Amino acid sequence: MSAGHSTYTPKTGLGRWMDARLPLPRLVYDSFVAYPVPRNLNYAYTFGGILSIMLVAQIVTGIVLAMHYAASTEVAFNSVEKIMRDVNSGWLLRYLHSNGASMFFVAVYVHIFRGLYYGSYKAPRELLWILGCIIYLLMMATAFMGYVLPWGQMSFWGATVITGFFTAIPVVGDWIQQLLLGGFAVDNPTLNRFFSLHYLLPFMIAGVVVLHVWALHVTGQTNPTGIEVKQKTDTVAFTPYATVKDAFAMVVFLGLFAYFVFYLPNFLGHPDNYIEANSLKTPAHIVPEWYFLPFYAILRAITFNIGPIDSKLGGVLAMFGAIAVLFVVPWLDTSKVRSAVYRPWYKLFFWLFVINAIFLGWLGSRPAEGTYVAMAQVATLYYFLFFLVIMPVLGLIETPRRLPNSITEAVLEKKSSAAVPATEQAKG
Repeated sequence: MSAGHSTYTPKTGLGRWMDARLPLPRLVYDSFVAYPVPRNLNYAYTFGGILSIMLVAQIVTGIVLAMHYAASTEVAFNSVEKIMRDVNSGWLLRYLHSNGASMFFVAVYVHIFRGLYYGSYKAPRELLWILGCIIYLLMMATAFMGYVLPWGQMSFWGATVITGFFTAIPVVGDWIQQLLLGGFAVDNPTLNRFFSLHYLLPFMIAGVVVLHVWALHVTGQTNPTGIEVKQKTDTVAFTPYATVKDAFAMVVFLGLFAYFVFYLPNFLGHPDNYIEANSLKTPAHIVPEWYFLPFYAILRAITFNIGPIDSKLGGVLAMFGAIAVLFVVPWLDTSKVRSAVYRPWYKLFFWLFVINAIFLGWLGSRPAEGTYVAMAQVATLYYFLFFLVIMPVLGLIETPRRLPNSITEAVLEKKSSAAVPATEQAKG
């Protein structure tokens, strides 16, 4: 569903002059004012706008923080403390940036789950989905490198452990680790590399986001029914209908963000990161940030050899495989019905997948011992079964519910069904 022919008409001489040379106002109008969107979008579809706001916030606060940060192992920790104590509003900037990363991942996980639930990855939107996965991968790399910058105990040892897993890769593993570290151990060259990349990658993310939005405007927005637009009454103008909904969702989300910034600024962090990095003192329990915990649990779940693949390499392959499988989801789902609203069995397995993902996150925060390992192995198995077995097989054997003939019909059916109880109550 594309916007079609432009209806923008410049109203002033300056506007006509600008439109003939650089039609930026026309682009904005066609993309964010007159652009037609399905009339049945719900609040799950507002997280794209929320993610855009969070990306801008991260870039702005990150640029200002970089003005005061020193990427040196001798002073990095103290420079962060100086930002907190001596820089005007430095504490606010840092808490906005650190908690903003967490809120960014909250929004992106909801965005991904929404895509999986409503089948937003199906043709012709495969490339749109892949661009989203690339953004997610860049976010993970940016967040990991940013976690190292405070140069606390968890920063240092997290970098040591995670980069150490690359050595499990045959032939090139040691070379990759040394390239990342700039040497044979986490030290000053590592911090400089990570700071440079942490500063650069958000601008790369912004570039891919532009491609993501462009692809969205070419193929059109999906909707909860999973039905393509068939008639003019199926759509409404982006402004004011979608913008009002997006604005309300943003206010609520930013309210949650503000609550963490002002009342629980360190709740999502780790107390050991307020201890300066010490290569001679290993923390009792090394954990990454919460948004990496499901993949950390998958990494540690492989405690056995698989033929010639030892457990260490198996864990690394499983961790990266858990991300890589997202890229091929459009070809794993064999169902001709897009939305889970009309797929009762898929809906059940989807919500089990969501619970399983949260459970993996909790397991990632637990010690890798005893029953925690066994539970992580079961949860990891279901994670891969959902994509590699349930999606392909269920699409072939599941009997979906009847689809409406159009989006308008689905909206009218929903309204009439919601009105029935009130009518019955009036009769009573």
